[in-house]
Amino acid sequence: MKVAVGGPLKVAFRPWVEGLENVPAEGAAILASNHLSFSDSFFLPAVLDRKVTFIAKAEYFTTPGVKGRLTAAFFKGVGQLPVDRSGARGAGEAAIRSGIEVLERGELFGIYPEGTRSPDGRLYRGKPGGLARVALATGAPVIPVAMIDTEKIQPPGKVMPKLMRPGIRIGKPLDFSRYQGMEHDRFVLRAVTDEVMYEIMKLSGQEYVDMYATAMKRQLAEAAKAEKEADKAARAALARAEKEQAEKEKAEKEKAEKDQQTGESRTEP
Repeated sequence: MKVAVGGPLKVAFRPWVEGLENVPAEGAAILASNHLSFSDSFFLPAVLDRKVTFIAKAEYFTTPGVKGRLTAAFFKGVGQLPVDRSGARGAGEAAIRSGIEVLERGELFGIYPEGTRSPDGRLYRGKPGGLARVALATGAPVIPVAMIDTEKIQPPGKVMPKLMRPGIRIGKPLDFSRYQGMEHDRFVLRAVTDEVMYEIMKLSGQEYVDMYATAMKRQLAEAAKAEKEADKAARAALARAEKEQAEKEKAEKEKAEKDQQTGESRTEP
């Protein structure tokens, strides 16, 4: 897949990279990146010599039919691991287990602390569960990564990408060994996550928003729904007003015609 996918990506988009020397040639490490576009999971592995394993929803691997099998083969080929999002804690626990397994094999594990793509290009608060717990459980260094301009290449909902140069900045590894064995302390998890997000912010230059991206997406969806309902109500009110006006004009016209007919009958000899 590095040849079939990574090669053409590098030729077509010519991504620029800073800080490649910060990725170890061997051994376990966590690549913690901001998340701007679906294509982030392809551009980052394309510029590295080592395999990077990300997680993906299990539906990508279980869809029936020819298209489903091709999709599953593609995601397996680019190093994606299926995560079953069912159950009480769903994707969170599954992601943690998957990450630990990858790191115990001495490989690179890629994760997006924001938990979902940014809805507007800004950097959102990192979720403390997955990243911090995996880092503290394994002792693997966390390498902050900033994807630059990938949201302009393939915005959410767009299938065909725009040819332009994205950027990737890779920061120095962060060591959290001082918190070893404290992966169940929520204050420690928050501190680890915030430190990583701060480094990502410095690398990316993004505006930081102290709320979860999922919460912002809900707000945007609710606002869009409210706007749609308001627009629908306004259209309905306009239609009623136009109907009432038409009925009024019709009544006035009929009255005028009737009055005219009455006046003519009175003037007849």
